[in-house]
Amino acid sequence: MSLFTVLSGPNLNLLGQRQPEIYGYETLADIEKACRKIADAAGHDLFFAQSNREYELIDWIHEARGKSAGIVINPGAFTHTSVAILDALNAFEAPVIEVHISNIHKREVFRHHSYVSTRAEGVVAGLDIEGYEVALRHLIGRSSRQA
Repeated sequence: MSLFTVLSGPNLNLLGQRQPEIYGYETLADIEKACRKIADAAGHDLFFAQSNREYELIDWIHEARGKSAGIVINPGAFTHTSVAILDALNAFEAPVIEVHISNIHKREVFRHHSYVSTRAEGVVAGLDIEGYEVALRHLIGRSSRQA
């Protein structure tokens, strides 16, 4: 049994309410439920958290070191601004998958750059909340193949 970490950044607590034409009507609770179902079916534990505070995301990444078999992270707007989150992810030894609900490359130019992408093994963008599921399934599969 492995532990997997799923982190979401600022404003993702407002999913289902904030700009549904971009982010849809599903909520963060819906994402957590789907991820827990995947982890449970594969016999794994899941740490799922969201914060609007950069330092909390960094603390959770640090806590995952040596414990988590992989991180799925949607850094939200910190994607484009946070060298600190990148540095924390660089200190994490296991795989990282970056997730975005919308296709950031079809949006404003400032959203096209991601600090996190330079660390992530993969990036899932534009698959709505299913991106979290795709990323978690990938990490679980990868972990199983390496075991």
